[in-house]
Amino acid sequence: MNFFTKDTKSAFEAITNAQFIAFAPIVFQATKSLRDLGILAMVEESGVNGVTLEEVYTKLKLSEYGARVLLEAGLGIGLVIKNDEKYTITKTGLFILNDTMTRVNMDFTNDVCYEGMFTLTDSIKTGKPTGLKALGDWPTVYEGLSVMKQPAKDSWFNFDHYYSDGSFDQALAQLFKRKPKHILDIGGNTGKFTMKCLNYDADVKMTMLDLPGQLGMAKENIAKTPFSDRVNYHPINILDDAQRFPKGADAIWMSQFLDCFSEDEIVSILKRCHEAIAEDGNIYIMETFWDRQKFEPGAFSLQMTSLYFTNIANGNSQMYDSAVFNRLIDKAGFKVVEQIDNVGISHTIQVCKKK
Repeated sequence: MNFFTKDTKSAFEAITNAQFIAFAPIVFQATKSLRDLGILAMVEESGVNGVTLEEVYTKLKLSEYGARVLLEAGLGIGLVIKNDEKYTITKTGLFILNDTMTRVNMDFTNDVCYEGMFTLTDSIKTGKPTGLKALGDWPTVYEGLSVMKQPAKDSWFNFDHYYSDGSFDQALAQLFKRKPKHILDIGGNTGKFTMKCLNYDADVKMTMLDLPGQLGMAKENIAKTPFSDRVNYHPINILDDAQRFPKGADAIWMSQFLDCFSEDEIVSILKRCHEAIAEDGNIYIMETFWDRQKFEPGAFSLQMTSLYFTNIANGNSQMYDSAVFNRLIDKAGFKVVEQIDNVGISHTIQVCKKK
């Protein structure tokens, strides 16, 4: 991947980009207003004929002034174009309005990150998630997920599940081609992947490890299925080095989990995996590494998501460069025996064994 090895912009393109960055918070909120007030939808529905300012504010019951300033902002942002006093939608506007990934990202940014990000510099200086106080009074975001207020709660889970759910079918095929009998699902969250495993293989047994709040949500979900007799629950504070993982599993699965921790914490978790896993067992790590993306927008999205971890989640983790991650795997006593890129939207699966 060579997205970030050269400065290819002309001076004019560079200053244009600089102005876009300077006004980025306003760009974001104007775009969200155009989306949420129904203006973009109305422009889209008008097709190639377009729609006038008067038609917009009359139908949507907005003031002429309010509709005008938003549509004019939409011109500068590139969401709409204007000809003969009529507005039509652009390709970017169509993605803002209709693309699921864009909607999930925008809602997550607005509902989970936006207010807290004002203190990002403080988080960089202190290594603490200083923006988290905008959501609640917890040491990290994970303790608060089960009680987080709306709409932040839905936006957080929609963001998390969107990126993981699209990879599950490929992930299951990779996991079960080695026919595991007992899987530790570490950081199992609401139990979605555990339920997928139980449905995929009628004999496999699962043990979920997570915080008590998350396991409570998982238990409720799994209790509604016929699989509950094949699941064990192990409440744990992963950050407590003294809390060991249950032994006996021949596979350990961690999806979008280790990116929630600092480098030292990742090594600690992997060392406890080393103690728990059978000698010939496999560790499966599914992560979104920004350097393993096929396209630059994917890498960009992950680099920006890293700052959510810095400011909101815990203050010390990120979406990692795979080279950094591989060094941690080696330090914990594992080797990567297989790496599968392009799983789902943006994931890589690393299959690891003891050295």
